[in-house]
Amino acid sequence: MSYVPRIGVTRWADVPDEARDRYWSRTREAGGEVIDLDEGAVGRIEALAGTLDALVLTGGIDVEPNTYHASERHPKVKETAPGRDAMELAFLEHALKRDIPVLAICRGHQLLNVGFGGALLQHIDSGEHRADFATPGYPSRWHQLKIEADSRLAEALGATSIEINSRHHQAVQAVGLASGLRPVAYADEHGAELIEGMESRQHRWVVGVQWHPERPEEHKPAFAPVMHRLFAAFVQQAIRLRV
Repeated sequence: MSYVPRIGVTRWADVPDEARDRYWSRTREAGGEVIDLDEGAVGRIEALAGTLDALVLTGGIDVEPNTYHASERHPKVKETAPGRDAMELAFLEHALKRDIPVLAICRGHQLLNVGFGGALLQHIDSGEHRADFATPGYPSRWHQLKIEADSRLAEALGATSIEINSRHHQAVQAVGLASGLRPVAYADEHGAELIEGMESRQHRWVVGVQWHPERPEEHKPAFAPVMHRLFAAFVQQAIRLRV
């Protein structure tokens, strides 16, 4: 019987149950055991971190600008949770020290850049990348993605150009990208301005994606099967490091 890796999946009070379930389902479908890292994990970070085989940093509310020492706070910055930032950054620090796989999603992608010493664009003025709040159900927006062929991300997805969902108003830009991270995916309409995918230059498998690969997006049937490859590649990396 193959090893079932322990995958820490972060969340906070702002992550609704249905969103939590999507992260958990994709992780389990890929062969991982979910370790729930919620507010109750704050006092147990040292004890829990060493038991994990991999880490997922999930989506959610905005990263607190003070976390990356922003000189000003944009008026469009929404609710923040400094406690969540601190917890996730602590788990990330442990994961990087142990060099275990990390998959950072949407807010997690942004926090990954902050954890490496980078900064964020606090608001995308165009509104092109936010969920469509004018439509019932708040559907995702969509755009094309270009991926560097020699990246871990392209290897995992089996593609260098795909259509992805978009549900964010903050972003990682080339200006503000941490030096330890390599940009590997870009929103087509912005060239290399908005970084939609990145990976660590010094760790075995640390990948950030700005979109939401955990969402089924049933009206886009080609999306989920490709995203399943990403979770499978992530969990397989965790298994390889243990066996």
